[in-house]
Amino acid sequence: MGRRVRTAAGVLALVELVVFVLVANWIGVGATILLTLATSALGLLLLGRQGTRALTELRARAQERRPAGRALGDAGLVAVGGLLMLLPGFLGDLVGLLCLLPPTRPLVRGLLARLFVSRLPAHLRGPVHVRSARAESVPGPAPHPSSSSPDRPLVIEGEVVRDDPPR
Repeated sequence: MGRRVRTAAGVLALVELVVFVLVANWIGVGATILLTLATSALGLLLLGRQGTRALTELRARAQERRPAGRALGDAGLVAVGGLLMLLPGFLGDLVGLLCLLPPTRPLVRGLLARLFVSRLPAHLRGPVHVRSARAESVPGPAPHPSSSSPDRPLVIEGEVVRDDPPR
């Protein structure tokens, strides 16, 4: 695991360097340095604003004794996004901006959740997916779903089918 992280960090640093050189060739070295400083300043500004909002939300949830849930995730994304914006590099700035802006934060959260869940073993993954296969009919007339009463509950037939065999 540690070797993969080091390799990924090295590849990302190399890609950032290549993008930096390409941008410097396109707009000039001085403008590239100024642009890098401007994105870092923008990251600092956004980190201050969004970080304060995220921490205020966490504090309010703690005082009301509500679970932190999404607010804690948002605070983490704001912290990561701010760090990426402060570090030099245009690709990191782009990812950091996606983490810092409230409209794009759910996209990043969903992508990270999907990535995390896909790496879990099959038996620890989310909800069980159920496919219905009617084997035989239920005796008597089928009740209308809105007219189900406590003495006659709504019955749904089906079987649980696991697509991935447990490991």
